[in-house]
Amino acid sequence: MSIRSLLPGRIGFGTAPLGNMFRAIPEDEAAATVQAAWNQGIRYFDTAPLYGAGLAEIRLGDVLAQQPRDAFILSTKVGRVILDEVEDPAGRELGEKGALFEHGRPNRIVNDYSADATLRSVEDSLKRLRTDRLDIVWVHDVAQDFYGDEWVSVYESARTGAFRALARLKDEGVIKAWGLGVNKVEPLEMTLDLEEPQPDAFLLAGRYTLLDHERALQRLLRAAAAQGVDIVVGGPYSSGILAGGSHFEYAEAPVEIVDKVSRIKALAEENGIGIKAAALQFVLAHPAVAAAIPGATRPSRIAEDLGALAQDVPQEFWAALREQRIIAEDAPVPAN
Repeated sequence: MSIRSLLPGRIGFGTAPLGNMFRAIPEDEAAATVQAAWNQGIRYFDTAPLYGAGLAEIRLGDVLAQQPRDAFILSTKVGRVILDEVEDPAGRELGEKGALFEHGRPNRIVNDYSADATLRSVEDSLKRLRTDRLDIVWVHDVAQDFYGDEWVSVYESARTGAFRALARLKDEGVIKAWGLGVNKVEPLEMTLDLEEPQPDAFLLAGRYTLLDHERALQRLLRAAAAQGVDIVVGGPYSSGILAGGSHFEYAEAPVEIVDKVSRIKALAEENGIGIKAAALQFVLAHPAVAAAIPGATRPSRIAEDLGALAQDVPQEFWAALREQRIIAEDAPVPAN
């Protein structure tokens, strides 16, 4: 099933920042940001238990509980169970991501991709989100960046556990769609090769952006499109570096990335556009991509995203990016 019929638009709202990613966000600022997204017409919201050990789900649920449930689409993730007991958030083992949510809740996070844990995770998310149902559920982070050399065994645990549990929930009408939510292309390529169970869509963060798209272009996006598996792109701004921030891949951007972004910015300015417009429209130009879900922690960011989507980007800009080998020769770009 294509999730395009589910999604209410091409832009959604990613809530990782609401889990106090990188910094502690005041409650009123978090609530105002979600409310701004709602007020400006955003109706697809994505979250996860990992984001601040349930904090993002709680904050999102507090705002969305004021709205009719049929008016929006909601996705969250499984693979991590949040316990009542506490731990030091700064001491968590998050693979390459380090202390990403050190400002989040101190509740202990347990990695578990079994069928039983999947069902428990869904139940817990429903409570935190203050809702009676989820539309899309992603299996979260079964990839190298979190599990290193162990990732294939973790993936196999998810294949025989979470994948099958979510496929059953979909068959029973409990959820409308399921898939994987990861930061690497390899688990998605493996999944497309499976006989069963077949996902409806993938949430791919950071691997199809202006700064990093060659690998995804080679096989994944073509294969996904051929099989009717939609792609939702997370992190279209590459952790913030393409939106005026300093982070790339959830850490301070290295010099070569900063230089590349400077070149893109210079070309954008020459063509009278913003770098956000370039980043967002590039991502959405690929026919396999159903939507993008930039994150935000300030209300003003929502209007920026929507404005970036509406901006007219001249073909000369895309030609210049190709000429400077910033984007691949065969990468689709928007047609005016």
